[in-house]
Amino acid sequence: MADDKLRLIKSLENRAREEGFAAFGIAPAALAPVTARRLQDWLAGGQHGDMIWMESRADERASPQTLWPDVRSVIMLGMSYAPARDPFALEKVPDHGRISVYAQGRDYHDLVKGALKRTARWLVENADCEVKVFVDTAPVMEKPLAQAAGLGWQGKHTNLVSRDHGSWLFLGAIYTTLDLEPSSSGQDRCGNCQACQDICPTSAFTEPYRLDAKACISYLTIESKGSIPRKYRKAMGNHIYGCDDCLAVCPWNKFAQAAATNKAFLPRAELAAPALRDLLAMDDAGFRKIFSGSPIKRSGRNRMVRNSLIAAGNSGDASLVPAVAALLDDEDAVVRGSAVWALAQLDPVRFEQEKAQYLLTETDDEVRSEWQGS
Repeated sequence: MADDKLRLIKSLENRAREEGFAAFGIAPAALAPVTARRLQDWLAGGQHGDMIWMESRADERASPQTLWPDVRSVIMLGMSYAPARDPFALEKVPDHGRISVYAQGRDYHDLVKGALKRTARWLVENADCEVKVFVDTAPVMEKPLAQAAGLGWQGKHTNLVSRDHGSWLFLGAIYTTLDLEPSSSGQDRCGNCQACQDICPTSAFTEPYRLDAKACISYLTIESKGSIPRKYRKAMGNHIYGCDDCLAVCPWNKFAQAAATNKAFLPRAELAAPALRDLLAMDDAGFRKIFSGSPIKRSGRNRMVRNSLIAAGNSGDASLVPAVAALLDDEDAVVRGSAVWALAQLDPVRFEQEKAQYLLTETDDEVRSEWQGS
């Protein structure tokens, strides 16, 4: 019986690799109690910001068996999206926006979930079991489970690090009623390295292995719905969707092979180096056209324009002033307020000329405070 299960696991791994997964391991269905304690401490400190779903389903996140009592093993899979291009390439091209590597191609949720479902279907067809598959959108602690399954370890940047794939793995989970032998757990190999902590533009890491999401550029540009807090605007530079800095600087990335074999993850030209001028001119229809099939589509036009205005304000490019000024009358108050800030950075003289007129008509308190510089 043990030999049969070992053969099943090996065949399953082969099937998973045929589906494009580069990392495979098995975790026990019960996570260590310390995982739940860390989650509760993080939530109690309010470091999840507006991500209320993290709090509302915390008990289910803490243990796979709370989410599904029948689960006996968790098959963890990783799909590499290691970039061929330097993620810092646009750092010194301020009139273009920087989009996180994972969002430059097709929506990874669809890609990974499709491959997971096909792998899980193979398992059901070859073993007497039930399965459930999860990719990022369910209350599943993928990173601790991936470490327990031996795919790598949670690095000081709180993301998974792999000896073979660096910090570039999409994670997916197959919960199963099969009782399978767990893989050896991943061991922390960060050592004394502080590269990911030191490079963070907003100093979002309160300590190694602990992230204050409210200060993270990925949170600010993707999850946060309101105005970007003033204290983080300059630090955002030209990041307009996510931030790869802490991932890209990880020394373990030198072992990762660019995932060019998976064409779905290749960057689309219009997302690899988008011009801020074009982004600022987007209406809703234009946004949907540009970001169709991308995970960015869920953020909506207003959030992307807000982010692009912050990048424009940081660009020092006076030629963007007309595009910025056109948004002073936008229907969305957050966009208007961001345009006010960007105008003040790019053209202080025009800002002062426009201020009196706009203060006469502006009714939103936050936008008024932008005009007043407070």
